[in-house]
Amino acid sequence: MKLRDFLIGVATGLAAAVIIKEASERISPFLPANQVLNNVKFEFKKETPIDGSWIFMKPEDFNNGISTIPVYRGGISRVIDGELETFEFAADARSGVIVELVKS
Repeated sequence: MKLRDFLIGVATGLAAAVIIKEASERISPFLPANQVLNNVKFEFKKETPIDGSWIFMKPEDFNNGISTIPVYRGGISRVIDGELETFEFAADARSGVIVELVKS
């Protein structure tokens, strides 16, 4: 195999990888819901262990009075001093940032 042929193959592979990455971001610009939930759980675990968690896998619209953004809704529960605390959250589906946290 000639070096020229090898380099053409490498360049073609890199170009295909870039095109596939760009196309997949256009098709699904949202983070996976499980990744968002894992990030929220990680932040809660810094304070105390968590007891349970859940997240809706399909994003929904959230209006904060200024704009409407797609969010994942979910919840976390934990036990503190023998008392069960539950929180519901809305996290931006694109960045994973929590935009609403309500203790219920």
